[in-house]
Amino acid sequence: MPIRNESIQIISEVRSNLESCILGKSFEIQLLLTALLAGGHVLIEDVPGTGKTQLIKALAKSISGDYRRIQCNPDILPSDITGVSVFHPREEQFNFRPGPVMTNILLVDEINRATTKTQSALLEVMEERNVTVDGETHELPKPFMLCATQNPIDFEGTYMLPEAQLDRFMMKMSLGYPDAITEKTLLLKHQDGQPIDRLASVTHMVQIAAMQIEIRDVYISDAITDYMLSIIRNTREHTAVLLGASPRASLSFMMACKAYACIEGRDYVLPDDVKILAPYVLSHRILLRPESRLESINATSVLQSIIQQVKVPVTMER
Repeated sequence: MPIRNESIQIISEVRSNLESCILGKSFEIQLLLTALLAGGHVLIEDVPGTGKTQLIKALAKSISGDYRRIQCNPDILPSDITGVSVFHPREEQFNFRPGPVMTNILLVDEINRATTKTQSALLEVMEERNVTVDGETHELPKPFMLCATQNPIDFEGTYMLPEAQLDRFMMKMSLGYPDAITEKTLLLKHQDGQPIDRLASVTHMVQIAAMQIEIRDVYISDAITDYMLSIIRNTREHTAVLLGASPRASLSFMMACKAYACIEGRDYVLPDDVKILAPYVLSHRILLRPESRLESINATSVLQSIIQQVKVPVTMER
């Protein structure tokens, strides 16, 4: 089924909206929208002040989604995220008071500053899209997207994310510093206030939910599916790798490729989509052997070598 022109137009408008606030980061914005349409979560690893929070706030405002932000620190408790049951003497019963996870777009700022116990509270949220408090399960609003940030430089008072949690992020990306011309334009635009304050909504969550269903019909041939799986299986067999990409990674990879094709205005996946997205979908899921890290080998370089070795399909049948 072809992608509706209306859907392509909506994504184009959301993208333009975000680019008006976050300058010079068109590709990173495209990755974020890819994760949104694919129903995945995003981990943004970057130094402070590069626009991570502004990007997520602008996304929520552009799609008229409910937005909540959690500032992580070692004192935060799991119940501060998921919610808590409060006893009402007059009613003689416990009532659930929802936490900030009950939203459409959740920003977990500096997620690696939360303790491992608090981080584990997010596992059910990310995978099942619900929370369980005192034995009672509460569904999250739909659609739901978790965007987490972490600082790669300051390691004091931080806790590394476990592999099981990293595997639940569809993508890991960074924004980086703007170039000189873009930063000058940024200064000029901020003289009249925050651009996000003047941002208008261009769609709503019902349309986003419908588009998440629509991208399932994006065509991916057997040849490209085999190509994608060959890359994933090679991550498990590479000599420098201790733990390769999981079957969950395969599913995330496929959905991300379909969403990316939709954003590009296509109803079919190309091999280039697979090559472009592989570093962002797979790199954070690869655990290297200790001796490989001592040799300054990183997951991105391993993945690039795998992509170069795997044969690209040159013909497709539709």
